[in-house]
Amino acid sequence: MALKEFKLPDIGEGIAEGEIVSWKVKAGQAVKEEDEFVEVMTDKATVTITVPFTGVIAELRCKEGDVVPVGNVIAVIDAGAAGGAAAAPAASKPAAAPTPPPAAKAPAPVAPAPTPFAPPKPATPPPAPVPAMAAAPAAKAFVQASPGKVLAAPATRRRARELGIDLGTVAATGPRGRITNDDLASVGSVGNAAPAARSAAPAATAGNAGGNTGARAFPPIAIAKAPEGRSEERVPFRGMRRKIAEAMTRSKFTATHFTYVDDLDVTELVKIRGEAKKAFADKGINVTYLPFIMKAVVAAMREHPSMNASLDEVSQELVIKKYFNFGIATDTDNGLIVPVIKDVDRKTIGELAKELQELAARTREGKITVDDLTGGSFTITNAGNIGGLFATPVINFPEVAILGVHAIKDAAIVKDGAIVVGKKMYLSVSIDHRLVDGATGAHWMNVVKDHLEQPYRLLLG
Repeated sequence: MALKEFKLPDIGEGIAEGEIVSWKVKAGQAVKEEDEFVEVMTDKATVTITVPFTGVIAELRCKEGDVVPVGNVIAVIDAGAAGGAAAAPAASKPAAAPTPPPAAKAPAPVAPAPTPFAPPKPATPPPAPVPAMAAAPAAKAFVQASPGKVLAAPATRRRARELGIDLGTVAATGPRGRITNDDLASVGSVGNAAPAARSAAPAATAGNAGGNTGARAFPPIAIAKAPEGRSEERVPFRGMRRKIAEAMTRSKFTATHFTYVDDLDVTELVKIRGEAKKAFADKGINVTYLPFIMKAVVAAMREHPSMNASLDEVSQELVIKKYFNFGIATDTDNGLIVPVIKDVDRKTIGELAKELQELAARTREGKITVDDLTGGSFTITNAGNIGGLFATPVINFPEVAILGVHAIKDAAIVKDGAIVVGKKMYLSVSIDHRLVDGATGAHWMNVVKDHLEQPYRLLLG
């Protein structure tokens, strides 16, 4: 018997942990190298990991829904077993406690700026790095290098939920910044000071393992069972839905949202888009309105660069991006995913249309990569094909703004004192008021509007 431990690999830069979404194998099953092994979700992507070597699954150490730090053992494979043999002796052994990752395998500290959802820094920065919970002994606490990614074993997370403790506010003393049960106990030992300290912590820290999806210091609530004679369905709150909940909660509790809405006369844009669609049809490219809108946004950002920015909450710096990478919110069967089109300013309308088409197809087929989902500086969400008038989208934090694109409809338009039939649409932009003033947002929208109402201006940029 040649038992080999399989540790959760480093899936991508800045990834500290992953959630076991589904096992593709079971204990005792014979597997071959490159067979599908386990589906893991991080805050950037869902990936399927393959079996590294031929053998028999001796033990699965994690359950579906567990959040596991990178480097922890998640399974044991008997690489010496015959292809069809079952690993009964190994499977019958009691499950060993997960082996903590060696120091060499622990995720290296990364710069806070790329962290997708970094909680805000306290308003008055301390003279030296200290944990968020000042009541805990600072001398032995480990300050998380990437505060948006909290390291804790599933049992510790469950205990924190039971106690109503937000793990993002706990000083970690375990190996490589892992929160332990003793750390939770030290929080509880401060007695009545604990709720006050937690409420004073940044209100935007997202929930961790499920129950509490926000930074609220409220304990999780249980929903009573259905009344007698009534039925209900209970679906595990995990995977993509839980990641979306965490992201949306962090955004709403961190960025100070305000939304600006305007209506546009896009009669000329509709004509030009129709001509472009015909021109590219023989190439198999479907030209939508999005490439035109993306180009108009670039023009507006060049005049108002603060709309293409993020706040580095650790260094307290406004990071103004000199590149234009736009995330496109895409509705899939598994939830909302935001793949990123890179270097929008360097591509033509036709090139953007082709890339949008290919990226949307890969997203819906589940073939998206981590690189496709990272590096965005601004997000566009398009609900125009669904209907409605307009909406107030939630910012894709830590970006500074998100543009909502809505349906184009026939409308009565006043031109030169006469009422004519034309095409109108609404655009709504939600902006982080901490970083951008209302007047700036309005001026930015005016530039977008001018370029879409007079599409020839897109040729001048």
